[in-house]
Amino acid sequence: MVKKEIKVIADAMLEKKGQDVLSLDLRPIGTAISDYFVVCNASSTTQVRAIADNVEYRMAELLKMKPSCKQGTENGIWVILDYGMAVVHIFQTEYRNFYRLEDLWADAKRQEFKEKDGSKEK
Repeated sequence: MVKKEIKVIADAMLEKKGQDVLSLDLRPIGTAISDYFVVCNASSTTQVRAIADNVEYRMAELLKMKPSCKQGTENGIWVILDYGMAVVHIFQTEYRNFYRLEDLWADAKRQEFKEKDGSKEK
């Protein structure tokens, strides 16, 4: 079952056409700074910022949560929003392909979000 916070984040990403939306459950790993990473990418810096803005808006609107820290909004290449239990990563596509964040956490359980109300676990 997906935590409601992760679902809100993923839905907010998909609302703004985030691509390859997935969550990584880092809890079993034990050494991660957060319980979850939620990751997506976008084709432009404008879209990266729009997705980040929408995640912030939806989390505040639906769950009354604000990120404790955010970085990258000024350049729109890689935006990070830290919600404590989840860290949100929104990449411009070429930077996601370069950094391959998911490969660093290859042991984490993945959940892909393909449409507004659907998801698929791996």
